[in-house]
Amino acid sequence: MFSDELKTLRKLGFRHVLLQILNFASVITSGLMIWKGMGLMFNTESPIVVVLSGSMEPAFYRGDLLFLTNFGNQRYSTGDITVYKIPGADIPIVHRVLETHDTIVKNSSSEVTLAPVADQLLLTKGDNNYVDDIELYQGLDWLERKHIVGKVRGFLPYVGYVTIAMNDFPQLKYALLGVLGLLALIQRE
Repeated sequence: MFSDELKTLRKLGFRHVLLQILNFASVITSGLMIWKGMGLMFNTESPIVVVLSGSMEPAFYRGDLLFLTNFGNQRYSTGDITVYKIPGADIPIVHRVLETHDTIVKNSSSEVTLAPVADQLLLTKGDNNYVDDIELYQGLDWLERKHIVGKVRGFLPYVGYVTIAMNDFPQLKYALLGVLGLLALIQRE
Protein backbone atom coordinates (compact mmCIF):
# COMPACT_ATOMS: atom_id res chain seq x y z
CA MET A 1 0.00 0.00 0.00
CA PHE A 2 2.70 2.47 0.96
CA SER A 3 5.48 0.71 -0.95
CA ASP A 4 5.87 3.56 -3.45
CA GLU A 5 6.18 6.11 -0.64
CA LEU A 6 8.77 3.98 1.16
CA LYS A 7 10.79 3.67 -2.08
CA THR A 8 10.63 7.45 -2.47
CA LEU A 9 11.85 7.93 1.10
CA ARG A 10 14.77 5.55 0.53
CA LYS A 11 15.66 7.35 -2.68
CA LEU A 12 15.71 10.72 -0.95
CA GLY A 13 18.16 9.62 1.71
CA PHE A 14 18.43 10.17 5.44
CA ARG A 15 19.55 13.82 5.27
CA HIS A 16 16.70 14.87 3.04
CA VAL A 17 14.09 13.14 5.21
CA LEU A 18 15.64 14.73 8.31
CA LEU A 19 15.51 18.13 6.59
CA GLN A 20 11.80 17.62 5.86
CA ILE A 21 11.14 16.72 9.50
CA LEU A 22 13.06 19.79 10.70
CA ASN A 23 11.17 22.04 8.27
CA PHE A 24 7.86 20.67 9.54
CA ALA A 25 8.96 21.17 13.17
CA SER A 26 10.03 24.72 12.31
CA VAL A 27 6.58 25.54 10.91
CA ILE A 28 4.83 24.11 13.99
CA THR A 29 7.19 25.93 16.35
CA SER A 30 6.72 29.23 14.50
CA GLY A 31 2.95 28.90 14.78
CA LEU A 32 3.17 28.25 18.51
CA MET A 33 5.50 31.23 18.99
CA ILE A 34 3.10 33.50 17.10
CA TRP A 35 0.22 32.17 19.25
CA LYS A 36 2.08 32.82 22.50
CA GLY A 37 3.29 36.22 21.28
CA MET A 38 -0.28 37.27 20.46
CA GLY A 39 -1.38 36.01 23.89
CA LEU A 40 1.24 38.18 25.60
CA MET A 41 0.52 41.19 23.39
CA PHE A 42 -3.26 41.05 23.96
CA ASN A 43 -3.04 39.82 27.60
CA THR A 44 -5.12 36.69 27.06
CA GLU A 45 -4.46 32.97 27.34
CA SER A 46 -6.27 32.41 24.06
CA PRO A 47 -6.14 35.26 21.52
CA ILE A 48 -8.18 33.34 18.94
CA VAL A 49 -11.19 31.08 19.58
CA VAL A 50 -13.74 29.28 17.42
CA VAL A 51 -17.49 29.54 18.06
CA LEU A 52 -18.70 25.99 18.75
CA SER A 53 -22.44 26.50 19.24
CA GLY A 54 -25.33 28.59 18.00
CA SER A 55 -25.96 30.40 21.30
CA MET A 56 -24.73 33.75 19.90
CA GLU A 57 -26.67 33.72 16.63
CA PRO A 58 -27.20 36.03 14.76
CA ALA A 59 -24.11 37.90 16.03
CA PHE A 60 -21.81 34.90 15.51
CA TYR A 61 -22.43 31.53 13.94
CA ARG A 62 -20.87 28.13 14.55
CA GLY A 63 -17.43 28.09 12.95
CA ASP A 64 -16.71 31.84 13.22
CA LEU A 65 -13.16 32.66 14.30
CA LEU A 66 -13.03 35.32 17.06
CA PHE A 67 -10.10 37.59 17.98
CA LEU A 68 -9.80 38.52 21.67
CA THR A 69 -8.08 41.05 23.91
CA ASN A 70 -8.14 41.23 27.70
CA PHE A 71 -6.42 44.37 28.90
CA GLY A 72 -6.48 44.52 32.68
CA ASN A 73 -7.23 48.23 32.94
CA GLN A 74 -10.42 48.23 30.81
CA ARG A 75 -13.84 47.77 32.33
CA TYR A 76 -16.43 45.64 30.58
CA SER A 77 -19.77 47.24 29.84
CA THR A 78 -23.23 45.99 28.99
CA GLY A 79 -23.31 44.74 25.41
CA ASP A 80 -19.65 43.68 25.22
CA ILE A 81 -19.15 40.16 23.92
CA THR A 82 -16.85 38.16 26.15
CA VAL A 83 -15.30 34.73 26.25
CA TYR A 84 -15.19 33.23 29.71
CA LYS A 85 -14.05 29.98 31.25
CA ILE A 86 -15.42 28.58 34.50
CA PRO A 87 -13.02 26.50 36.64
CA GLY A 88 -13.56 22.83 35.93
CA ALA A 89 -15.08 23.47 32.48
CA ASP A 90 -12.95 22.54 29.49
CA ILE A 91 -14.50 24.74 26.83
CA PRO A 92 -14.71 28.54 26.99
CA ILE A 93 -18.11 30.16 26.38
CA VAL A 94 -18.81 33.14 24.10
CA HIS A 95 -21.68 35.31 25.41
CA ARG A 96 -22.72 38.94 25.71
CA VAL A 97 -22.48 40.96 28.96
CA LEU A 98 -26.01 41.49 30.26
CA GLU A 99 -25.14 43.33 33.50
CA THR A 100 -22.04 44.70 35.19
CA HIS A 101 -21.56 45.43 38.87
CA ASP A 102 -18.81 47.70 40.08
CA THR A 103 -17.96 48.13 43.73
CA ILE A 104 -17.93 51.71 44.97
CA VAL A 105 -15.17 52.70 47.39
CA LYS A 106 -15.21 55.71 49.70
CA ASN A 107 -11.86 57.30 50.43
CA SER A 108 -10.97 58.88 53.76
CA SER A 109 -11.87 62.27 52.30
CA SER A 110 -15.39 60.89 51.58
CA GLU A 111 -14.57 60.83 47.88
CA VAL A 112 -16.48 58.12 46.00
CA THR A 113 -14.61 56.09 43.35
CA LEU A 114 -14.98 52.77 41.61
CA ALA A 115 -13.08 49.77 42.93
CA PRO A 116 -10.26 48.39 40.79
CA VAL A 117 -11.20 46.76 37.50
CA ALA A 118 -10.30 43.34 38.93
CA ASP A 119 -13.31 43.62 41.30
CA GLN A 120 -15.85 44.04 38.49
CA LEU A 121 -18.62 41.40 38.39
CA LEU A 122 -20.43 40.36 35.20
CA LEU A 123 -23.62 38.55 34.20
CA THR A 124 -23.73 37.14 30.67
CA LYS A 125 -26.27 35.62 28.28
CA GLY A 126 -26.16 34.15 24.79
CA ASP A 127 -28.07 36.21 22.22
CA ASN A 128 -29.94 33.09 21.11
CA ASN A 129 -30.68 31.88 24.68
CA TYR A 130 -33.82 32.64 26.68
CA VAL A 131 -32.18 32.92 30.12
CA ASP A 132 -28.96 34.30 31.55
CA ASP A 133 -25.89 32.16 32.29
CA ILE A 134 -26.14 31.83 36.08
CA GLU A 135 -26.75 28.07 35.70
CA LEU A 136 -23.51 27.79 33.71
CA TYR A 137 -21.45 29.49 36.46
CA GLN A 138 -21.45 26.30 38.59
CA GLY A 139 -22.50 27.86 41.89
CA LEU A 140 -21.15 31.38 41.31
CA ASP A 141 -23.58 34.29 41.40
CA TRP A 142 -21.50 36.45 39.04
CA LEU A 143 -18.53 36.08 36.74
CA GLU A 144 -15.38 37.60 38.14
CA ARG A 145 -12.73 39.16 35.95
CA LYS A 146 -10.42 36.20 36.61
CA HIS A 147 -12.88 34.02 34.65
CA ILE A 148 -12.77 36.22 31.55
CA VAL A 149 -10.54 35.00 28.72
CA GLY A 150 -11.11 38.10 26.61
CA LYS A 151 -13.35 40.56 24.85
CA VAL A 152 -14.22 39.97 21.19
CA ARG A 153 -12.55 42.59 18.97
CA GLY A 154 -13.10 41.05 15.55
CA PHE A 155 -14.06 37.88 13.71
CA LEU A 156 -13.72 35.93 10.47
CA PRO A 157 -16.90 34.11 9.48
CA TYR A 158 -16.81 30.31 9.01
CA VAL A 159 -12.99 30.01 9.03
CA GLY A 160 -13.13 27.93 12.20
CA TYR A 161 -15.05 25.11 10.54
CA VAL A 162 -11.71 23.47 9.76
CA THR A 163 -11.06 23.16 13.52
CA ILE A 164 -14.59 21.88 14.19
CA ALA A 165 -14.31 19.27 11.42
CA MET A 166 -10.94 18.04 12.70
CA ASN A 167 -12.29 17.72 16.26
CA ASP A 168 -15.49 15.99 15.15
CA PHE A 169 -13.65 13.63 12.78
CA PRO A 170 -10.12 12.83 14.06
CA GLN A 171 -9.50 10.65 10.99
CA LEU A 172 -9.69 13.82 8.88
CA LYS A 173 -6.84 15.32 10.91
CA TYR A 174 -4.56 12.34 10.26
CA ALA A 175 -5.53 12.17 6.60
CA LEU A 176 -4.75 15.88 6.19
CA LEU A 177 -1.34 15.45 7.84
CA GLY A 178 -0.61 12.48 5.58
CA VAL A 179 -1.58 14.37 2.43
CA LEU A 180 0.54 17.36 3.45
CA GLY A 181 3.50 15.07 4.09
CA LEU A 182 3.13 13.43 0.69
CA LEU A 183 2.82 16.80 -1.04
CA ALA A 184 6.03 17.95 0.63
CA LEU A 185 7.85 14.83 -0.59
CA ILE A 186 6.51 15.17 -4.11
CA GLN A 187 7.44 18.85 -4.22
CA ARG A 188 11.08 18.05 -3.35
CA GLU A 189 11.50 15.56 -6.20
